[in-house]
Amino acid sequence: MLVIDRRGDPLIHSHFRSLGTFLRRGDLLVVNRSRVIPARLVGHRTGGGNAEVLLVRRHSSGEWEALLRPARRLKPGGRVDIAEGVSVIVLSGPLPDGRRRVRLECAALSEADALRRHGSLPLPPYIARQATAEDEERYQTVFAREDGSVAAPTAGLHFTPELLSTLAAQGIDVTEVLLHVGPGTFQPIRDPAVLGHKLAPEWCFVPPETADRIARTRAAGGRVIAVGTTVTRTLESGASEDGLLAPGAREAELFVTPGYRFRVVDGLITNFHLPRSSLLVLVSAFAGRERILRAYREAIRCGYRFYSYGDACLIQ
Repeated sequence: MLVIDRRGDPLIHSHFRSLGTFLRRGDLLVVNRSRVIPARLVGHRTGGGNAEVLLVRRHSSGEWEALLRPARRLKPGGRVDIAEGVSVIVLSGPLPDGRRRVRLECAALSEADALRRHGSLPLPPYIARQATAEDEERYQTVFAREDGSVAAPTAGLHFTPELLSTLAAQGIDVTEVLLHVGPGTFQPIRDPAVLGHKLAPEWCFVPPETADRIARTRAAGGRVIAVGTTVTRTLESGASEDGLLAPGAREAELFVTPGYRFRVVDGLITNFHLPRSSLLVLVSAFAGRERILRAYREAIRCGYRFYSYGDACLIQ
């Protein structure tokens, strides 16, 4: 774990098991309890040919937003047969972000059972292999309880029950929010002007007890430490100008860029991110672009592992 001090103190090389060394009694860790679903379905198009469906987001109507491959060959009314009795029906042409409306048909099974039997975990695109049985366990955090993400909130992957017990004994508390991670997390910034990038909204929820605990933590002088960029976006999307966090469900549409004034988050635990990603822009906004670039150069020099299964950094 690389520790980055926003005040400009030197970088510190440590290990994640020593996280409590850098936190204080009264600090509050906020984690994302979303669970990755086996949203990747592989089948055959009516008329022949392989096809792949990535279910991105379920609507109350029962329809899904999905990414299809090969998209041009799957027109409205098209069908992808996944297994006997399990099919995906294409309902719409491309939406503005390339997604399509689809329906998962599985009359003899619930949707959850159909995905468990015939789907696979959608590993990030830079992991160029199929998900394995080991990924089924490794690509879920210890906080994961509610199905809905197509990618893990990876900062949470570093935590173990043993570490959480150690932190609790130090007087460091944990509370939860929910944000279902979509593929927009991995969309590279292609617009030469960063502000021209459109970040896909993600559904999130702040429980009332979480908003209350954050308010009490701040009133007592404790710090709010976001475990991951998903938590950061959830908290900051629901914050007023004076830092009050509104509970409830909303769309996290906030694209955090340098110059943004953070209203809730005092510290951030995160992984090392891809170049030209919205995640790298967010951490640059939090710690300062030049400080982050210096830290990343040091991390590369020292052999830190980047991305989803990589090492962590604590920014405070």
